Amino acid sequence: MHQLVLIIDFGGHQAQNIARQVRGLGCYCEVLSYTAQDSRAGKNPSGVILAGGENDCAAQYLPDCDAPVLNAVGNDCVPEESLRVFIEDECKITPDWNMQSYAEAQIASIREKTAGGLILLGLSGGVDSSVVAALLSKAVGSRLHCIFVDHGLMRKNEGDEVVAAFKDRDISLIRVDAGERFLARLKGVTDPEAKRKIIGEEFIRVFEEESKKLGRVDYLAQGTIYSDVIESGIGGKFVKSHHNVGGLPEHVDFKELIEPLRMLFKDEVRELGRTLGLPDYIVNRQPFPGPGLGIRVIGEVTKERLDTLRDADYIFRDEITKVGLDRSLGQYFAVLTDMRSVGVTGGVRSYDRTVALRAIITKDVMTAEWAKIPYEVLAKASSRILGEVGGVNRVVYDITDKPPGTIEWE
Repeated sequence: MHQLVLIIDFGGHQAQNIARQVRGLGCYCEVLSYTAQDSRAGKNPSGVILAGGENDCAAQYLPDCDAPVLNAVGNDCVPEESLRVFIEDECKITPDWNMQSYAEAQIASIREKTAGGLILLGLSGGVDSSVVAALLSKAVGSRLHCIFVDHGLMRKNEGDEVVAAFKDRDISLIRVDAGERFLARLKGVTDPEAKRKIIGEEFIRVFEEESKKLGRVDYLAQGTIYSDVIESGIGGKFVKSHHNVGGLPEHVDFKELIEPLRMLFKDEVRELGRTLGLPDYIVNRQPFPGPGLGIRVIGEVTKERLDTLRDADYIFRDEITKVGLDRSLGQYFAVLTDMRSVGVTGGVRSYDRTVALRAIITKDVMTAEWAKIPYEVLAKASSRILGEVGGVNRVVYDITDKPPGTIEWE
């Protein structure tokens, strides 16, 4: 059992930032809102940090313990050496928080909890669900059933990459090729919210149909992570709701949820993935919206437009990776706009589509700045897209912050 540092959140993003710092120093910590006093029962922390907001009169919110207290006075970050002195010298904590020991503890816990039962996981191909799959494969092997709904709206080669990442693991992986089904539902639809709703509803239908074929399954696994929990107000301050936080829906027949990433931040999830042997193309995967390329094709979604976008997006991401910018950017991707313009292609007049490139830098996704990518990188990406992707004769770069814009175009 790890010694605990309890971070009392008085508002803002400081608590999460400090929690990441504390975890980075090898010390386990949890974040609780100053209003969630009932959630502190039995915590018995070795140290307490007051984070964010006005906390000069915070004594009344401290847990009933004799642990040392560090007042962070609204700072986003505390100097690393100050935190280290507080943790090791004042709290007398020996740093022992790492993903190898976390994986071992979770594997043992899951084996004991599930005791021969079958586990179902919706494998999206994103980082969180992929790490859950890798962890559960080591814990329960073939008792894990993963359903990968390939809706035909993924980036270039992604579906095959997901399957390849798990082909040598002892799990039951079901890939459902539902691309034509999704395109049929999206035919003629141009409104972005309508597209999102259709894709979400169809995804659930396909997943439920496939899960019923398995017969009785005892447990449902999810890729809930700690930032989801904090933002949803579970023991913290509400920021926004997350669909995967709050327990099992009433209409499903599972014994229990399995959420092995529930106490991990995103960077820890990626580190756990590396520890479990997942390839870099999975662990370092860019955040990707649930509706996939369905909301990066502006207007009606067709196979032709999806293929055009996949090729353009692949080229842009390839050029970003070649110059080593992939680790410093929050997100980077291409959008196929519904705008056509006159150009000259192969020496003759063309009237083709415009591709927009988008890259942002962000700490929390709530706000973002457009990335100042070197001109030569943008020029190379543009040149390749115009030369290699048919039906495109213009490339533009989006220089809009969030706000007023959003990260995605739809």
